[in-house]
Amino acid sequence: MVPLSQWLLFAGAALLMVLTPGPNMIYLISRSISQGWRAGLVSLFGVVAAFLVHMSAASIGITALFMAVPLAYEGLKWAGALYLLYLAWQAVKPGARSPFEPMALPPDSPAKLFRMGFLTCALNPKAALLYLSILPQFVSPQHGSVFAQSILLGLTQIAISFTLNLLIAMSAAGIASWFAHRPVWLATQRYFMASVLGGLAVRMALEQRRST
Repeated sequence: MVPLSQWLLFAGAALLMVLTPGPNMIYLISRSISQGWRAGLVSLFGVVAAFLVHMSAASIGITALFMAVPLAYEGLKWAGALYLLYLAWQAVKPGARSPFEPMALPPDSPAKLFRMGFLTCALNPKAALLYLSILPQFVSPQHGSVFAQSILLGLTQIAISFTLNLLIAMSAAGIASWFAHRPVWLATQRYFMASVLGGLAVRMALEQRRST
């Protein structure tokens, strides 16, 4: 199984990924503010369903890759590191927006809310690359079944994402209002996130490949 230290590190990385501005969070916050927290919750269930699809597909693929091409770890490692740097840049580039700066959305039915939440996550490259490039860095054949480790880490990420996004959806209006009156904190949140993501990218790039 995944060592506790690696699991905790992955949980921290997953938390940072959830907090990083992206389509999922922006949509959930905007939907919650425009239509209420219940609409945000239905949308969140759609997001979680898409995460389950990503996790299942990635776990099968990662298992096959580790068994067939162990050196593919290096390619995944650099892809993950570069993507983290890209996310860091997205947070601080000129014109970047915080997820707490929502957009107005028209009311939708529960079925459409679920469908839109699912599609927002399913088509989100950040979600796909999380599972294909970052999750494999915390998996090692020497710790047992690669598939079981991938599922454990995937469920950890989903639990963290669901819990945090649920809290955000239920209090989105208050959070957005608080940040609207404190623009300095919006900038601080973005630069802090960029710094942590950049540090994680460097750590990933410098890490040696685990022996099999």
